[in-house]
Amino acid sequence: MPEKKDSTGPRSDSPPRKKASNQEFRGGKKTPFRKPLKAQSDVKPAKVEEVLAPVYEVEEDDEVADKAATPHARRGQPTQKLQKILAQAGLGSRRDMEELIKAGRVTVNGQVAELGARISDEDMVRVDRKNVRVRAAGKMPRIMLYHKPEGEIVSRDDPEGRPSVFDRLPQMRTSKWIAIGRLDFNTSGLLIFTTSGELANHLMHPRFEVEREYAVRTLGTLTPEQLGQLTAGIELEDGTANFDTISDQGGEGINHWYRVVLREGRNREVRRMFEAVGLTVSRLMRVRFGAINLPPRLKRGQTMELDPVQVRQILKWAGIEAPAIADKQSRPDEEKRVSRIRSHPPVAPAVASEKPARRPRKSSPSR
Repeated sequence: MPEKKDSTGPRSDSPPRKKASNQEFRGGKKTPFRKPLKAQSDVKPAKVEEVLAPVYEVEEDDEVADKAATPHARRGQPTQKLQKILAQAGLGSRRDMEELIKAGRVTVNGQVAELGARISDEDMVRVDRKNVRVRAAGKMPRIMLYHKPEGEIVSRDDPEGRPSVFDRLPQMRTSKWIAIGRLDFNTSGLLIFTTSGELANHLMHPRFEVEREYAVRTLGTLTPEQLGQLTAGIELEDGTANFDTISDQGGEGINHWYRVVLREGRNREVRRMFEAVGLTVSRLMRVRFGAINLPPRLKRGQTMELDPVQVRQILKWAGIEAPAIADKQSRPDEEKRVSRIRSHPPVAPAVASEKPARRPRKSSPSR
């Protein structure tokens, strides 16, 4: 008995149906607005560097990590150095970011980044497993001036628990303040903070030779020979140092004031130079750093944030291109912000309060 043919199946004279294998290339989704794809035999295999799936915490060799660090450089998109992008994001100076990259704490698209890698705004960057927002048009950096008094350190961590200048600054969630130059524990004056690692690098790096001006009070007066030695060069433990200019500001009694200008910021350099010629510095105050002067109305312990117009002027002086569009999403009042002086009282150490002793419960009389 002949077998019945299934009426629902394909006819023998009709060509066999093609399997919808093209959907495998579309991830199983129908996209009616796309052009029809080529046949499977005509599709060329994609290169590894063109399609990179984000893989987390996977260690690869140096060649694969280099390809993953610069996937968009081959697509014609604008790229920038990784350490520059991280510094612009306010995570620290360029030197600090280079140390993070060398330590393997930065990943790009899931791969451990190398120093000198270039990225675009489409790459996924993570520092210590935390995402970093990478945008082509960066936001306007912030600059804060602080009149540091004596008795504070320029550090976030101190084993001795001394007061820190960072306790006086407003807290930020996505960025952090970078101190431009340090001041000793017993030195007062102008201290600059910024969220731009590029600006901090320009002001602090020795190759830019940015001027620092100090007001110095000494116990005694300099002789013409000593003035000549300080301007010609004094041999210190870490090399030769000299002042560009020294101006006599007068004084009373044994105390005498001078204004000195130099182009580097080594540890206790001003004090050591005066000690090398036999004078002791009884007070030291920084009054200028580059194009930024200490405002006379800014008293000790007070902060003042510069407005966007002043920030643009500082960036122009430093040769840094200012962002074309302000980041109004994160700071809606960016253009309306003005320079305000704020006083910050010293932070008193927290004292643990003891709970009052509970009164003993009265025993109920026995019945």
